Amino acid sequence: MNGLYDEFRVALHSVWTRRWLVLAVAWGICILGWLAIASIPNRYDSRARLLVDINEIIPADAQSGPYADRQRIDQIRETLTSARNLEKVAVTTGMIPAGAGEREKAGAVAMLQKNIKIVPQQDNIFELTSSIGVGSLSDADNAKLASGVLDSLITVFRDEQLRGGRMTAREGLKFLDAQLADREKALGEVEARRAAFEAQNIGLVASGTGSPAQRIEAARAELGQIETQLAAAQAALAAAHGQMAQTPATINVPGLNATGGGVARQQLAGAQAELSSMRARGLTDAHPDVVALKSQIAALKVQADREGTGGGGGGNAQNPAYATLAAMRAERQATVSALSARKAQLTGEIAQITTRQIQNPGVAAEYERINGEYGALKTQYDRLLAQREQVRLRGEVQTETDAIKVDLIDPPTKPTSPSAPNRPLFLTLVLFAGIGGGIAAAFGLSQVRTSYATAGKLERASGLPVIGSITEVVTPERHADRRKKLVWLAGGSGALVGLFVLLLVAEFVQRGMVA
Repeated sequence: MNGLYDEFRVALHSVWTRRWLVLAVAWGICILGWLAIASIPNRYDSRARLLVDINEIIPADAQSGPYADRQRIDQIRETLTSARNLEKVAVTTGMIPAGAGEREKAGAVAMLQKNIKIVPQQDNIFELTSSIGVGSLSDADNAKLASGVLDSLITVFRDEQLRGGRMTAREGLKFLDAQLADREKALGEVEARRAAFEAQNIGLVASGTGSPAQRIEAARAELGQIETQLAAAQAALAAAHGQMAQTPATINVPGLNATGGGVARQQLAGAQAELSSMRARGLTDAHPDVVALKSQIAALKVQADREGTGGGGGGNAQNPAYATLAAMRAERQATVSALSARKAQLTGEIAQITTRQIQNPGVAAEYERINGEYGALKTQYDRLLAQREQVRLRGEVQTETDAIKVDLIDPPTKPTSPSAPNRPLFLTLVLFAGIGGGIAAAFGLSQVRTSYATAGKLERASGLPVIGSITEVVTPERHADRRKKLVWLAGGSGALVGLFVLLLVAEFVQRGMVA
């Protein structure tokens, strides 16, 4: 512990013996440091909060929604610091003259882009910060310019959005009109090709009833239903035949005169008329209905001949049940005939379409390709037409109202104190650096020069015993000289500290002048 204390005393003594070096180095470092700090211009920050709201009078379509709004907000944020806007800000605030060259404009724009920051706080609220520190301007001018830059930026942004929205609508309409004209021309060409293809392949391609495959599918579905209905109708007709075979055409009524023989003849005439109707519809003699009706006519002829001979004890009258069954059978026969004709028609149509497809396999595929091309173009045309109408409506809305509403939540602040550099802190750090540098220089010099402050260090360095040491004898004249030099040292040190205090006072006075 005593060794450390001795070493500290030795180091302190070596620095004290070189105290003028400490003072000189401290003065040199402080002067240079304070001059460097003085050359740094003060920077003043101005802040403002901006609300950018989209005036959605026309609702967005299904493809827009919140994603399109967010994209538009991002575009607005980029537009705020665009080179075009910043160039106008530089001219408006007087940073560059109106007729400045391209190099001056580029320099001013680069400086503003570097010193203007936009921080989004929410989706449509932005905090704008401008930091201005121009060395050729005074602190008051820099503070005024910082807030003026934000004022000008917000004004230019409002004007640009108002004009830019209308110009964008006009350019959008022009672009959509050109696209619609191209699609309309392409649609006309495809329609002409389709019409020519249909004319060359009549019956092989779909007209207004669908494609051949769709027509075959529909015909087969209907044919299945027809076959089910025909089976049911044939079963009902067979049942009607069976019931009529078991039911007599006439009944014997006691006490009735033999004048009723005309009834059988009337039934015979009706059956013969029905047979003529069947033949007129194209039914041949081999048709089951024709064969059954001929059998019935033969039976009626026998009954008519029998009634002609007359009989006693009563007369024959027409059986009402038989007449009802005859009408029912005729109706069912007509139903069976209609269903059979429709079945034959569908079967023929399916066979005809299938034959044509087999003979011309590429016609349907080519026609489908043309229809697909037409459908795609028609969809694009309809979408572009809807977009054009929406853009036109938005353009009219922007002409009457502001599409983007810009509100100042917090106007640009008027800075009263510099944000950078922290000059009092830097001045203090330079002072301590100067003092520390002087002490370090004195201590380093003592280590370079070989000297021994105590007898013990001399013994350790030489390896020889030291008999004794002679202390310094200070005469009155030397004592007075030392006191005078101490006064000079204190004056030099006090002047350094005084200069430091003077610089601090000047800094605060300068800040007060800005406020």
